Order: sequence, then structure tokens, then C-alpha cells
Amino acid sequence: MKFINRCWIPRRTAQAATFVVGVAVCGPAVALDTVSFDVGAAPDEIVENLRGTSLILGAKRDGITNPHDILSAARADYGRLLSVLYASGRYSGVIRITLDGQEAVQISPLSVPAQINHAEITIDPGPLFQFDHAQITPLADETTLPEGFQRGASAQAPIVGQAVSAAVDGWRDIGHAKANLARQSVLANHLARTLDVDIVLALGPRLRFGRLILSGETAVRDARIRKIAGFPEGEVFSPDDLETIVKRLRRTGTFRSVSLTEAEQIGPGNTLDVTVATVDDRPRRFGFGGEVSTIEGTTVSAYWLHRNLLGGAERFRVGGEIRGIGGETGGTDLKFGLRYERPATPGPDSLLYLETGIERLNEPDFLSEQFRLGAGFRRIFSDQLEGEIGVEIRHSRIEDIGGARRLQLLSFPVSVTWDKRSNTLNPTDGFYIGAELRPFVGFGDTSSGARLFADGRIYHSVGERLVLAGRVQIGSVVGPAVAEAPPDYLFYSGGGGTVRGQSYQSLDVDLGGGLRRGGRSFLGLSGEVRMDLTDKIGLVGFADAGYIGSGSFYDDGGDWHSGAGIGLRYNTGIGPIRFDVAVPVSGGGSGLQIYIGIGQAF
Repeated sequence: MKFINRCWIPRRTAQAATFVVGVAVCGPAVALDTVSFDVGAAPDEIVENLRGTSLILGAKRDGITNPHDILSAARADYGRLLSVLYASGRYSGVIRITLDGQEAVQISPLSVPAQINHAEITIDPGPLFQFDHAQITPLADETTLPEGFQRGASAQAPIVGQAVSAAVDGWRDIGHAKANLARQSVLANHLARTLDVDIVLALGPRLRFGRLILSGETAVRDARIRKIAGFPEGEVFSPDDLETIVKRLRRTGTFRSVSLTEAEQIGPGNTLDVTVATVDDRPRRFGFGGEVSTIEGTTVSAYWLHRNLLGGAERFRVGGEIRGIGGETGGTDLKFGLRYERPATPGPDSLLYLETGIERLNEPDFLSEQFRLGAGFRRIFSDQLEGEIGVEIRHSRIEDIGGARRLQLLSFPVSVTWDKRSNTLNPTDGFYIGAELRPFVGFGDTSSGARLFADGRIYHSVGERLVLAGRVQIGSVVGPAVAEAPPDYLFYSGGGGTVRGQSYQSLDVDLGGGLRRGGRSFLGLSGEVRMDLTDKIGLVGFADAGYIGSGSFYDDGGDWHSGAGIGLRYNTGIGPIRFDVAVPVSGGGSGLQIYIGIGQAF
């Protein structure tokens, strides 16, 4: 008889018969019973890295039973574990891996045991090596090599790779696109426990951009792709320019993926062609959102978006919003709008927008029905800084303390956004500054003036789980008196966007006789302490304060109110789900306010 993968098969002797009668009684193959892993007295960090790299330990964890798979994992572990030792600066390590007492490297893949029960990994990491001679030549001006690439520093293998990359990038940054490794000498002196590194680079000629070659199936016209990319043909090669091209194309939202490939061969006149490959995203998209407040009611919104309306990566968006459903804020507000954006108009870092919309605001102090039509340009100055300038015509019908009236305005909005937050929905560091100046000209009985609003936010991490966040909002209306200004240009305080714990728009200007109106000046202050209790759940404590005045600027004639509370956050892939509970602190008000939404409050 013989054993085949734990299957027992009886066999007649050759003298008795010339055929085999088999009855197999089979049990499942047995996985690795034990795996011992010994690294001696190595530092914990190295031990964890070695254990995390080992495929044998992974096979034990996953219940692998096939002996061929176990042997393959063991043979691969030699190189994987050695790489970990090199990465920690240890070049005299000794690695032994045995399978049922036999060295894995000595087991032929053609004669694998039918079963493997025990694996033993023994590693002597050896001493820590230091750099003795560490040199890369030639280096471009202003090239900065890693701090660890110097004599006396720990000779960790990744530092060498980082130094080579930094040296090559230094030459590529000034046009030597084909700079590469020419020759290298890396010698480990085991007696002195040192590593000598001598690397020489081949620079190649200084190149200029040649042609932009388009690749991939896309519904966007070639001419539009070239205009959006803004490829600097004829200019000195620069990796930054290639990165900018990718960002411009991705920024349109039309493409699911964008990749650039440099030509292998140098072209005529020391030029370098570049191929751009694009893959279109789905042309249409639909989205929706919502927010709930005990006082302001429920807000729901939805939009439909086309990413490539006319074949030039144009975006066309139809959106609507309903606010104040079931709230105590005067009534339900409705908004519906259309917006068209054309990228690379007039240049690759700007876009043209056209928009129109209708809106009905049923606020406690006024009712407004308006139609607007606008156009303008947005300019991207950098990844963090952008600006916008436009013109807008607006016609409104207002019902407020002055009765029914109509407003005709021509405004010229100018805005700038500087966003250096680490994350838009859940920032932990950085800052955000947004500001808009809107001069406006009134027709007929409508007054002229200007409206200014600015919003500044700052974030600072303290340790790994604590974040301090602060916000300042400033608003001012110059020109018309309170009773004459467009009511939706005036400022109120109270509610989720200003002072949590206070009722929606509860702070305004008292005109006497029971008449109230928004103020011409506004100051909002908010602070939060955010603490992550786990990777998913966070706790927030916050305090808000708001000021409203009848004058255009802050003075002693205005009023303050404040609120404070606590909140929970549940982190998701689209930002934290927010649940805040707040109460009034000063300036009147009563009761408990609850706010639910997605993303941090600011």
C-alpha cells in the first residue's frame, strides 16, 4: 500500500494480478500545524516588519494546505526577509527556513513532500551597518539628497534609492529628461560594519517638449483635449509641466483616468514627445443630499450632471434644493438652477461659466421671489488658490416690512478661495479662506452699494487623535440703509451655519414697532475640539458666538448671542456623519437644538 495526500489505497501484488483494485479512504490535507519564528533579540520594529513580510506566517494564518504552495512561500521568504534586513541597515543577516526539519531551499519543486506539518524560521539579523562612503555624481545645482545619505548614518537600503531618485529628479527638473543611473558600486564591509556607495549618473542632453500624441478612446474632440492640456511644445522639458497637464485634464471631471508617457527615444533637435492616454468617465451623473435640524427643518437637494455636453469636456448641471421642510423658519425655500462650464476658456487654467436660476425664499422677515442670469470666468492659480469674476443680472419681488416692491440689480461679484485644508470634509490641519466682494448697481428705486463676506477657518492637530478648529466670519453691506437693502444681502445670526443652539436667524436688527430686519454687519466666531475615540467614532465639543449690527461695520450698537454643545461623528468614506446637540448660552433663546449632516460643521 501507499499514501497519496492522506488517501489510503490497497493494491494487489504484481504476482497476483496485472491490474489495480483501489478503494480510497480520504481525509482532508492537513495545514501547517506549527510555525516557529525566532529573531533573537532584534528591535521590536524589525521583528514586526519581518513577521508582516513572511509568506509562511501568512500561509499558517490562511490555513494553506497544499505543500507546493507552502514550499513556494518558504522559498520566496528568503528574499523577502532579506529585503527587510537590508531596509533596516543590516547586511550580515542569516536566514534559515526549514520545513519538517529540511532546509526549504534544498527541497526540489519536483519532489515536494506529500504533507508539511511544521515550519521553522530562524533569523539572525546581524549588526547595524553605517555609511562610510556615500557619493552620487554629478549633482544638479540645488539638489537636496536625503539627510540619512551621509557618512556615519544608518545604512538603510531605501535611503540609497531615495538618494538616486533625488539626484535624477534634480537633473530632470532642469530639462535632462533622460538622466539615469550609469554605474554603481555598493560594497558592504562586514568587518568594519560599513557600506560604501558610489553612484554615477548619465545625464543625457537637455531636452525640449516635442509633440503631444493623443491615445485612448474618448468622446472629447482632439482639439479640445490639446487646449485643455496646454502642452508647452518647444519649451524646456519639466516634470512639473507634465503634472500640471494631468491635473488640468482630470479637473474637467470628464475623464476617469489620465496618464502620460514619455517617449523612449529622443526626437529630432533634442525634443521629447509625450503621449497622453485618457479614458472617459460615465457622461452622466446624478446625486442628492440632505440635512436635518430641529428648528430649521429638513433640507433635501438633488442634481443631474453631464460631463461632456458638446464634445469639449463641457459640464452642464441641473440642480434643485428645498429647505425648511417642517421647520420653524418662516416657510419652505425653493431653489432651481442651471450652470454650464467650458474649460480652457480662454486659457488652460481658466473656464467660462453661464448660469441662471429661480429662487423663492420664505424667511421670517421677508418673502423673496427672484430670477437671476449670470456669466463669468474662474481662474485656477494653483492647487490651493482660485479666483472668480463675473456679472449678474437679478430681478426680485420682495414682500417685507416696507410692503411689496421690486428690485433690479446689476452686480459684479469677485471672489477668491485659498484652501490648504488636509481634507475638505474632515480637515485635521491647514486653513481655508474664502472671500467675496459684490458691488451692485440698482435701477429705479433700488439703491446701489456693495456687499462683502469673508470666511476663515484654521485647523491644528494635537497628537494623533485631537484636532482644534476655529472659524471667523465677517460680513458688511455698504451703501443702502437697512430698510432699502436687498433683504437677502443682509445678515442674520443663529442656526447651523452661524450659532448652534440659537434659533435660526434669531438675531437681527430691531427697527422698533415690532419690525425686524437683517443687519448690515456680521461677525461670527466658532471653536471646536474634536477627539477621535476610535477610528470610526469621534466626540466634538463646540462653542459659537454671533454679532449683528445696523451699521456697515462693527460698533457698540449691535447685539451678540452665543451657544454651545457637544456632538458625535461617525467617519465614512464620504466624510463624517455629524450629530450635534446645542443649547443657548447668552443673548436669549431657549430649548435644545439638534443638527444632523455629512461633513464637519466647518
